[in-house]
Amino acid sequence: MTDRHCLSLPTTVTKLYYSFLLFSPSMSTHQLKYPNKNKPDFINELRHQVKEYFETNNISKYGNSTLVMKSIFMILLYFMPYALMLTGIVSSLPGILLCWIVMGIGMSGVGMVLMHDANHRTFSKSQQINRFLSKSLYLLGGFPPNWRQQHNILHHGFTNVDGQDEDINPAGVLRFSPHGPLFKIHRFQQWYAWFFYCLMTLSWATLKDFNQLSRYRKMEVKLNDGHKYNQLLVDLILTKTLYYLIFLIIPLIILPVSWYWTVTFFFAMHFVSGLVLSAIFQTAHVMPTSAYPLPDENGNLENNWAIHQLMTTSNYAPKSRIFSWMIGGLNFQVEHHLFPNISHVHYKNISNLVKSATQKYELPYHVQRNFFIALYSHFKMLKVLGR
Repeated sequence: MTDRHCLSLPTTVTKLYYSFLLFSPSMSTHQLKYPNKNKPDFINELRHQVKEYFETNNISKYGNSTLVMKSIFMILLYFMPYALMLTGIVSSLPGILLCWIVMGIGMSGVGMVLMHDANHRTFSKSQQINRFLSKSLYLLGGFPPNWRQQHNILHHGFTNVDGQDEDINPAGVLRFSPHGPLFKIHRFQQWYAWFFYCLMTLSWATLKDFNQLSRYRKMEVKLNDGHKYNQLLVDLILTKTLYYLIFLIIPLIILPVSWYWTVTFFFAMHFVSGLVLSAIFQTAHVMPTSAYPLPDENGNLENNWAIHQLMTTSNYAPKSRIFSWMIGGLNFQVEHHLFPNISHVHYKNISNLVKSATQKYELPYHVQRNFFIALYSHFKMLKVLGR
């Protein structure tokens, strides 16, 4: 039974605002286990079909020229407005604001199209290229070693498992799991959550990575870069310094507007990027159709890993080619969670195989017709979780 903590509203808002930026809950180090039961042939058969699809069509499971073109487009969308401002081609206040907003869209595009695939090691067959491009997360103010631990290991390994998946364990200001603490303020979260979504990349760029790295060190987590924590801390400090030098200090010096406008527009860029990225990812897991499994006393989860992914994940807008192109195929989250080692450019093509397999084995395949329905469903789920 979840405890209900009664805190005064003004005090709670202040405390939770800072906790969102600075802290995350400690994650359990208990090793959970997936039982090899409940239709284990499903994923074996599906993997065979997907492998056969690539072999029959003589294509690689990694990225292709389409992915390269999309990545170039998103990088230009991010840096062209920056160049237009610094060179003085755009010098009016409204024009500069527009540039920062476009940069926010470009920032989220780099994250969804380029960074995400590279950190999953699926952008290229060459792991050297993947390692290099994974550093594109620095351009978003993030830190790749932390992100891979949080996303690749915890989120993909234990999707929607309270105490393991950090994506559903934000600090107390938001409640994404029915097993998390319930505060009075949560009854309004379907309204204020969108503001905190805007802070997502700003949180990366400020103190979240420092707090996260410290927590992983105390937990003795072996980050997949293989570096010692002291070296990771030095890298973190240097890359954050370089990020602020490029995206804040240089504009403060060069742009022909008052410093407070530049700072405000810098925040606006992050607000746009944070809102876009949060809306894309949250509509895949915090949904009315999503399950929130808990392990038993021995650490065993109810279903095997593949069925667990089906129970906790949802697609949306599967027929929208332009939308899917823009968000890096992340509307096919079911396919992504079942096949994180395949580039997103192939998800639409293998989605029919996944859907057919789920129908054959009478398993769920959650999908929303379009993105707006998905957003509304997420809104409703936030309301339910707040009560």
